[in-house]
Amino acid sequence: MARVARINDKLVINPTLSEMKESELDLVVAGTSEGVLMVESEASELSEEVMLEAVTAGHTAFQPVIDAIIDLAEHAAKQPWDLEGPTKEQIALRKRVEKIGTKLMADAYKEKAKQARYEKIATAKGRIIEGLQEEGLDVELAKPMLKELEAQVVRGAILKSGIRIDGRDTKTVRPIVSEVGILPRAHGSALFTRGETQALVVATLGTTQDEQIIDALEGEYRSNFMLHYNFPPYSVGECGRMGSPGRREIGHGKLAWRAIHPLLPAKDRFPYTVRIVSEITESNGSSSMATVCGSSLALMDAGVPLPRPVAGIAMGLIKEDRGYAVLSDILGDEDHLGDMDFKVAGTEAGITALQMDIKITSITPEIMKVALEQARDGRLHILGEMAKALDEGREGVSRNAPKITTMSIAKEKIRDVIGSGGKVIREIVEFSGAKVDINDEGVITIAASNDEQAQKAISRIEGIVAEPEIGRIYDARS
Repeated sequence: MARVARINDKLVINPTLSEMKESELDLVVAGTSEGVLMVESEASELSEEVMLEAVTAGHTAFQPVIDAIIDLAEHAAKQPWDLEGPTKEQIALRKRVEKIGTKLMADAYKEKAKQARYEKIATAKGRIIEGLQEEGLDVELAKPMLKELEAQVVRGAILKSGIRIDGRDTKTVRPIVSEVGILPRAHGSALFTRGETQALVVATLGTTQDEQIIDALEGEYRSNFMLHYNFPPYSVGECGRMGSPGRREIGHGKLAWRAIHPLLPAKDRFPYTVRIVSEITESNGSSSMATVCGSSLALMDAGVPLPRPVAGIAMGLIKEDRGYAVLSDILGDEDHLGDMDFKVAGTEAGITALQMDIKITSITPEIMKVALEQARDGRLHILGEMAKALDEGREGVSRNAPKITTMSIAKEKIRDVIGSGGKVIREIVEFSGAKVDINDEGVITIAASNDEQAQKAISRIEGIVAEPEIGRIYDARS
């Protein structure tokens, strides 16, 4: 495994923490001597060519580590176990499963609607089991072979005809519908629907007091951007307990966070704390990328000045000895039965996040190049569909959001504004109705529900810190 950064247009392998602060790329890649197995990254709108170069550089960089592991194993590893292959009985049973079930399973997968297809697949499996029972064969031994038969049917059809489960070719993205402002009291909201995947995303703007305090290995710091992703059981037609975040919620949420984070305005330009909540209402493939698209729309609806919208797409792979096929906008079944889940998010200018997990030994740079190019075309198509709802941030923040004003005072005046035990700043808050926060540099943040509250706070602070000027009239109480 290796981490790759990009500083001053040059790739740096395994950078230090201080170097990472200057990097426009944070990419982690793992793999074997043959190829890449896993990629996680956040980038500042980098091109597909640069991302591929970074992945390749990381793969090359950890080859000496693999060689060292092999050398150690030759000296210290125990002898490998001999694994027995399938018995004659298993081979014969697999042939009967294929003979009885191939057509039944192929017919079931001709159904394009997800729930109806699942019902037909269950019926097909039942008929296969019945056929095996009539022949007196071991049904329990055959059950794991049914999943293998599913994969064989689906993968074979895609490689042979280029037509997928729902009738699409390998490059077509499912129909997209985007809506914004659907929750009138929220600061920003969006409903993003792609095929049978849907995300309801809400953006909320808060003050500096709402920042998340993170106690990490490198020390404590504050984050003014939070993204929470929820995947309830009903989104996939299941009944289950809804509790604390699991692996999916944390991983998918972080991936969407990485995709959006590089586009957020600097804190001194937009002094809000931003929280996004994505509720997945329906899922059939890549709800994390639907979250990216919905988050971009919700932020723009809230008036967050993103320079460009962000979209994401999930790519899949079917790879056999006779060839391979890269799939755009994969379904849930294509994820389960395929060889790769490759998610790419970004803007029209470049990639902001990339994540890849594969289920085979590795993939080659050639396949990765094809996947990245195909993902770019898909991403641009999705951005075009999103633009039909909203293509840039609204002028000014939502009327429901707090109005935040910043002002700077001299450091020696900070204690005058705060007062003994915070007495003065509490009086300012009580008088104006606004929230007032001051940092060690003398930057004061005023959050108010309306302009009148903000102006009251500003006037009171200016009265405290202002230096008397000759010729200026001041109002005072005796």
